[in-house]
Amino acid sequence: MGWKTDFRSFYYENAPAPEDPVLAPCQTALLVIDIQNTYLAPKDTPEENQRWQPFFERMNETVIPNCARLIDECRARGVEVIHARIACLTPEGRDRSLSQKKPGFNYLLLPKDEAEAQIVDELAPADHEICVLKTTDSALTGTNLRLILSNMGIKNVIVAGIFTDQCISSSVRSLADESFDVVVVEDCCAAATSQLHEQELAILNMIYCHVMGLDDVLGYIGKQMQPG
Repeated sequence: MGWKTDFRSFYYENAPAPEDPVLAPCQTALLVIDIQNTYLAPKDTPEENQRWQPFFERMNETVIPNCARLIDECRARGVEVIHARIACLTPEGRDRSLSQKKPGFNYLLLPKDEAEAQIVDELAPADHEICVLKTTDSALTGTNLRLILSNMGIKNVIVAGIFTDQCISSSVRSLADESFDVVVVEDCCAAATSQLHEQELAILNMIYCHVMGLDDVLGYIGKQMQPG
């Protein structure tokens, strides 16, 4: 088993294995989505903390350390590192999209300068790195990211962050619709539950992106295409 056969949905369970990606550093960007303080903060009740404990563990033990390694490797290899975070421009959030104004889990009021809206310290952007602010699930829909990527000659986007079934999924679909080649790093992502995470990866894989593990992705960055 490996990335070429894992996370197959009904549509692609019998499809041939995909070709190796070509991730030339000068044409590749890493997009890290929404790993912000608010999502690692304790919940309001012990019951909710217990319910979210598997997510907290995956974030602290797997996703954040792996993303830190991925970011460091991309910086060292000349891959553009871009960050996206949910943050509104007004204190009361009047600029938010409807999905972030509705009651429930997706309700978010994260003014851009508040501590809760910041990226976790372990993954903080370097001074020269681009960070886009969004009030939408998709990092393309609510920002000028598509133009940024186009201006820099980017063709491939490596995606990491949270939540797999929400902002990751929306961003990946938008990127694919704009004809970027997308790789999702499965052990640099998380959803609220492992079931939601794995289910969404199977839905996205082979249609909108290729789903790989961190070690696989690092093996392809800068690897020269072998002559046929």
